[in-house]
Amino acid sequence: MELLSDPHAWIAFLTLTGLELVLGIDNIIFISILVDKLPEARRDLARRIGLALAMVMRIGLLFLLAWISGLIEPLFTAFRHEISGRDLILIAGGLFLIWKSTKEIHQLLEGEKGEASAAVAATFSGVILQVTILDIVFSLDSIITAVGMVDEVEVMIAAVIASVLLMMAFAGGIGRFVSAHPTVKMLALAFLFVIGVVLIADGFDHHVPKGYVYFAMAFSVCVEMLNLRMRKRVAPPVELRDRYTRGGG
Repeated sequence: MELLSDPHAWIAFLTLTGLELVLGIDNIIFISILVDKLPEARRDLARRIGLALAMVMRIGLLFLLAWISGLIEPLFTAFRHEISGRDLILIAGGLFLIWKSTKEIHQLLEGEKGEASAAVAATFSGVILQVTILDIVFSLDSIITAVGMVDEVEVMIAAVIASVLLMMAFAGGIGRFVSAHPTVKMLALAFLFVIGVVLIADGFDHHVPKGYVYFAMAFSVCVEMLNLRMRKRVAPPVELRDRYTRGGG
């Protein structure tokens, strides 16, 4: 009850909820691209399960703060950098993101054949498994950020639940929009590729502020929105006809 009447707790809650939403953008995009391979009737269910798993993992990790702090301890040295358990998770997650986004881009470039083969290969359990793998990476990154900002576990849990509920509310619309516009989907895949590179760099102690990445992608999306709007307003092209010749001359 003391936290409910504490203005500092509310400020921390709102700030952390906003930050969790920003950090969850890549999670929403990844889930949207994966569930797009499933039959339309099962996409919303897979999307909700994926985001629910993300919430459960984040809350679970909050109760394992001692374990998370232990992950920061160095395990071995590679390329003159000390590698910890957290670093290994980030590097593995980054490699998975790069592999997955590259594979998806390749299938998009193959056209209808590539999309058909991807649709055949995708299963509900397979999609959920891939979502779970990336949820672990994104949850770890998110919780480490939360621990650095807020001291009260209750505030962290409330912010995680609020942010995931908001993501659930908007994920369907974002997923349908990405699915309906191939150029936006390509941008999303490029975004995931860059996030994979950032995770690997972070695993090797080369921290790249995600704000730069998010700004660049937001700018690209704004430009693409203008392109989509312009395409809708463009008049149909003029139809050229053969030159008229009099009397077969």
